[in-house]
Formats: sequence, structure tokens, C-alpha cells
Amino acid sequence: MSASGGKKAILAAMSANGGIAVAKFVGAAITGSASMLAEAVHSVADTANQGLLLFGQKRADQDPDELHQFGYGRNRYFYSFVVALVIFALGSLYAIYEGIHKVQHPEELKSPIVAIVILGIAIALETFSFITAIRESRPLKGNASWWQFIRKSRNPELPVVLLEDSGALIGLVLAFAAVSLTVVTDDPIWDGIGTLCIGILLGVIAIILIVEMHSLLIGEGATPGDYRSIRDQLIDDTRIDSVIHLRTQYLGPEELLVAAKIAITPGLEIADIAAAIDAAEARVRAAVPIAKVIYLEPDLYRVGHV
Repeated sequence: MSASGGKKAILAAMSANGGIAVAKFVGAAITGSASMLAEAVHSVADTANQGLLLFGQKRADQDPDELHQFGYGRNRYFYSFVVALVIFALGSLYAIYEGIHKVQHPEELKSPIVAIVILGIAIALETFSFITAIRESRPLKGNASWWQFIRKSRNPELPVVLLEDSGALIGLVLAFAAVSLTVVTDDPIWDGIGTLCIGILLGVIAIILIVEMHSLLIGEGATPGDYRSIRDQLIDDTRIDSVIHLRTQYLGPEELLVAAKIAITPGLEIADIAAAIDAAEARVRAAVPIAKVIYLEPDLYRVGHV
């Protein structure tokens, strides 16, 4: 999927989170709810994060130059990594700090019904954003589970939006439960406990994203399926006998580098070798369209040769 698919999910999330943030801040000011305030800060962080993802896509569209001869595609990985750091620093750590403070010094909620109404509206808007992200992710996900998609996807934006939206929905449910328990038990400590839970949830999501985006940023190879397809397509059994070794790496979500040493049938003329390489490149690109940069080194197979 091109960046446009991810962009639709990002814009939906940005619109929803921007409106939710305003509503939550109003609710937090009226009620004094710490969990509502933590959720408001969470929504501000999410809105800023979507802006970072869009900026990363724009930076990735730059043409290659002398300094970055393979282009700027990895900007999308870098800014997704920054998003994970923002979630951790601005979302998780703030909520944990605020939760500890409210547990130690509980404050009575004012107009809790306002908080409940705002949280209900926020859940509806966040559900819209989450459904959009799911719809945009399905073509990439295929038969994999959602967890496998998040772990294995080379598209950074959709896993980020999916985790952000799912975390936001769970966080909203936690805030709703915290406010409700505070009202039912008349004990404001539940508001602090809810805030702590939101902070821990955001911390877990941030760590998952940091690990995944770090892996993409330093360079991941082709998926096992694409790797097998590339290897199979390099061999034609007439001029190319085998693949001596094959290395792949994503230069960006939609651009794969392929470098291979291939064993040429002995006795071929230079023109035949060149034709065999051209045909192999064409087969690989037809089977794996994102394999846009291909370097093939012809050689003769020798035992122990790598």
C-alpha cells in the first residue's frame, strides 16, 4: 500500500484526537478529574504524533541526492520512532506522575456527569478513527493476525495509529471506570488509580513501538515470503544455476534493496550473462514490485564459496 492509505488513517486520527483533546480539557477543568486530564494530555500527544507522521511522509518524498543516494524513505521510520518517544515521555510519564500525585492527595470530583458525557463522546470519535485505521490496514495485513501485522509490517504509520487508537480506547474506558467508581464509592482515590493505569498502558504501547521502530530504523530485510520469491525468481535453470548469497534491506516502506551473488552457467558469453541478469531483475520486480533497487553479481559456483 502506498503512503496515501496510511495518510487517510493518520488524518482521521488527527481530526478525532484534536476534537477529543479540546473536549477533555474542558471536562478536566470543570470536574477536576486527574484521569480526564491525563487523557487530555494523551490526546494532545496523539494529535502532535499524527502531525509528526505526516511530516515524516513529506520528508520521505524528497528525491535522492549526492549525500543520500538511496533517497529519504527511512524518514518515515525515524519520525515514527520519535512518535513512540513522545507517547512515552509526554503521555505515559505524565500520567504516572499525575496518578501518583492524585493517589497521595485525592481531590473530590466536581460535576462528574460532565466527565462521563465527554468520555462517551470521545469513545465514539476514537472508535471512528480506530475503524478507519483497521480498514486501511486490512490490505497489508492479509491472513496475519493483528499482532503479527504490528510486529512484521514494514509500513510504520499504520501500526502506530492502530496502537495509538487501541490504547486511546482502552484509556478512555479506564478513565470512564475511574470516574464512575469515584462517584459510586464517593472515594476520589479511584481517579488517581485510573490515571496510573492509563500511564502504565501508554508506557507498554510506547515500549512496543520503540522496539519495532528501532528495528525498522536500523534496517530490516524482506519478509520471509518476499525473500523466497526473490530467491526463486533469480534462478532460471538455464543461465543462472543458483543463488550463492542474497541480502535484502528496506530503504523505505515501499522500496526494497536486493543484492545477490548468482552462479552463472559456465561457458556463457558476456552478452548472454548480461541478458540473464536483465531477465532476472525483470522477474524479481514482477514478483516483488517493491524490489526497486537490484544489484546482481555474476560468479561461478564453487564449494565453500560465499
